[in-house]
Amino acid sequence: MSASKELPERLAEIIADFKLAEGREKLELLLEYSQNLAPLPEALNHPHAPMEPVPECMTPVSVTAEIQNGGMVFYFRIPEESPTVRGYAAIIADGLKGASPEQVMNLPADFFLEMGLQQVLTPQRLNGMSAIIAHVKRLAMGILQTKN
Repeated sequence: MSASKELPERLAEIIADFKLAEGREKLELLLEYSQNLAPLPEALNHPHAPMEPVPECMTPVSVTAEIQNGGMVFYFRIPEESPTVRGYAAIIADGLKGASPEQVMNLPADFFLEMGLQQVLTPQRLNGMSAIIAHVKRLAMGILQTKN
C-alpha cells in the first residue's frame, strides 16, 4: 500500500511506529495500545447504548461514532480479555480521531498490512480488523448521508 500520504496524520505516525518495530515488538506495541483504549463516555457506558455490533469479529465488538469539532471520534466496547482487538480498536480510535468522514471513507481496508501485523497475528484476527474498518467506514458514510 502506498497511500500513506492519504492517511490522517496521526494514523500515518502510528503506522510508522509499527514499521520500525520488529517481530514480537509489533505485538508488544499492539498490547500497549490495548491499555490505552479510551473508556466509554458515561452516556455510552450501559448495555443499551446505541452502538453497532461487529458480528464478523469472534470477540464481542461494538462501535459508534460522533462528530466533535468537525472531525470524527470513535468509541469501542471490547472486553478487556481481548487485548489484541482492543489494541487495534485503540489504533483506529487514536489514528482517526478528528478525521473527516471523507478521510475515513478513503481509508484503505488493509492499511494494517503496512504495519506488518500479518507477521504476528492470525488470519482470523486480520479478518476481524477488516470487519472493524468496514464498520467504521459505514459509520462515516452514515454521517455523510445525514449531512446531505
